[in-house]
Amino acid sequence: MRTMIAVPCMDTVQTFFMTSLLSLRKPEGTEVAVASCSLVYEARHNLAMKAIKDGFDRVLWLDSDMRFDPDLMERLGADLDGGRDIVTGLYFTRKNPVKPCVYEVCHPKKRKNGEIYPAAESFKKLPAGIFEAEGCGFGCVMMTTDALRAAGDLPFFPTEGFGEDLTFCRKVRAAGIPIWCDPDIKADHIGISLINETQWRR
Repeated sequence: MRTMIAVPCMDTVQTFFMTSLLSLRKPEGTEVAVASCSLVYEARHNLAMKAIKDGFDRVLWLDSDMRFDPDLMERLGADLDGGRDIVTGLYFTRKNPVKPCVYEVCHPKKRKNGEIYPAAESFKKLPAGIFEAEGCGFGCVMMTTDALRAAGDLPFFPTEGFGEDLTFCRKVRAAGIPIWCDPDIKADHIGISLINETQWRR
């Protein structure tokens, strides 16, 4: 089993992220790939194409503003071993109001005036155990390269007003692949302070 750790970034990474990455237990066959680009969807596209071209089985997407535990790969990998293609850990937005970066709603909606808009609504209450979601951020998510292929030739090019991460989620779900969140696998989002579940106002 070969896994690529994919890190899109601009020109810097956070110290917390680097210490987490260095402490991460990496199974044999794991490689780290970094793509520096001002357009995050282009960086993600380049990393996805590298993972497919180089024959990796899985991709662990990690944003450079995350802090995570050393057993992250093992735990997300175990969820994929259970037959899932995409599993995200649980983390939260960096700014108030703090919300989970996992979405109960991720599809266009129509306003009363007929205007279509991109609706992305975080879960207000998290289900117990692993649960299915319409979308997730890409700060801490593992997937098979089969899922990358299923999303098409330009899986991260933003469409319908969604960002690159939720655009991918819509494409992969349209291909029949569900998105899962394991709320027991937690990560911190690095902002002015570390953001985690304790700041979430329910």
